[in-house]
Amino acid sequence: QVQLVESGGGLVQPGGSLRLSCAASGFIFSLYTMNWYRQAPGKQRELVASITRGGSSDYTDSWKGRFTISRDNAKNTVYLQMNSLKPEDTAVYYCNARFNSIAFWGQGTQVTVSS
Repeated sequence: QVQLVESGGGLVQPGGSLRLSCAASGFIFSLYTMNWYRQAPGKQRELVASITRGGSSDYTDSWKGRFTISRDNAKNTVYLQMNSLKPEDTAVYYCNARFNSIAFWGQGTQVTVSS
């Protein structure tokens, strides 16, 4: 049974940091490109960051320089370190695993940036 379980979300003040984790099971994690998406209220889901099975990372411009994606294949886990958080970063953050046409999604974790 495939599972992607996100954790680490919560309420944080502007300028603060959070680290999201996504624990994967039920598939060969090391073969998959792992992605973090987000969906803000009233908006479409959008890609934040990706990391290939080889460890190469890429970011959507809006988050480049503030967010860092990483993975630990030994722990079947992908992370998103989020720094200098802004109110506009408020969204549900989703973990995604992709291999060719196969894709899995987690349930999401809420991040709220507010004073």
